[in-house]
Amino acid sequence: MRLISLDVLQPGMIIANTIWNESGRPLIQKDVVVSQQIINRLKQLNIKYVYIEDKISKGIEVRESIPVQKRLGAVKKITESFKKLKGVEGKKASYILDQQSSEIGKLVDELLDSILNSKEMLTIITDSFLYDEYLYQHSFQVTLYSLAIAKELGYPHKELKLIGIGAMLHDVGKLQIPTSILFKPGRLTDEEFETMKQHTTFGFDILRNLHSISLLVAHCAFQHHERLDGSGYPRGLVEKDIHPYAKILAIADVFDAVTSDRVYRNKMLPSEGVQLIESGSGKIFDKKCVEAFKRCIVHYPNGTIVLLTDGRRGVVAKQNLNNSSLPLVRIFEENNTLVKSTYMINLEEHPQVLIEKIEPDYLAAVE
Repeated sequence: MRLISLDVLQPGMIIANTIWNESGRPLIQKDVVVSQQIINRLKQLNIKYVYIEDKISKGIEVRESIPVQKRLGAVKKITESFKKLKGVEGKKASYILDQQSSEIGKLVDELLDSILNSKEMLTIITDSFLYDEYLYQHSFQVTLYSLAIAKELGYPHKELKLIGIGAMLHDVGKLQIPTSILFKPGRLTDEEFETMKQHTTFGFDILRNLHSISLLVAHCAFQHHERLDGSGYPRGLVEKDIHPYAKILAIADVFDAVTSDRVYRNKMLPSEGVQLIESGSGKIFDKKCVEAFKRCIVHYPNGTIVLLTDGRRGVVAKQNLNNSSLPLVRIFEENNTLVKSTYMINLEEHPQVLIEKIEPDYLAAVE
């Protein structure tokens, strides 16, 4: 299978991955032949990319790190927990969350087990799942990214769990932001953004009053928008004053935000999100955390069409565990001419050949 932009999806192509809603029901099934009606439906759902089956990518598998049912179950639990807090403020919100702390801890344990028992890098396919509200999906994915980074940094199990709980609850303060701002289908005004920024303080106030969860979790909510150079919020802290857990969450939070669908802007592909994070390494993001992040996240997911610096074009077929930025690529074209027989190149073994760009709009090979 391979990844293709919805802009070039055509009737007759075959869907390779089932698209699910938040209830665990398939909206568009795997192996369905694409019609114009399906294309129109995908556009209505604001989906940017889909996986298709074709000759050049035959046999290439794309598997998400967390099984479908486990992901859907986790997001459902997060949704149920968060919705109980809507419209509730202060110590009452803390009390309600305290009652759910055991369930939240169990959920983090399940996700942590999945991360610890996997030797593969983290792959999350956001376009295969559709949720009514971005907040719940975001909380789940930030938890996975944070756990993967913390694992790579060598944190012990006890701290990994704290980081996971902090990541899952990092945006709980957004439940006290007016829905007109939180779910506004467009960019916020300066005044609205100032209101939105208060979610870090609201989250801190809820979490610091919990009796069943460490105060460190509250600092995850309070500081995940702080930046090393003091440009973050709410306090404009600099590197030495930002908690190590918050430095991890800052990267996970931004990466998921830019690689997920939002009404007011197009999502980035994983490699583009990685480049954005890398550009802030040592400036706004902690360098060690960035390097750990780069090692544990798939930069170019299997099925991605890439153009190499030597003029060859191929589809990512397999990941290199030693270097996530240098995958194995199945070459199907040389200098804009299809090869008679495809072959594999391991970019780790050819340091002079780099990926020049990703091409989800590429169609020539299947015309």
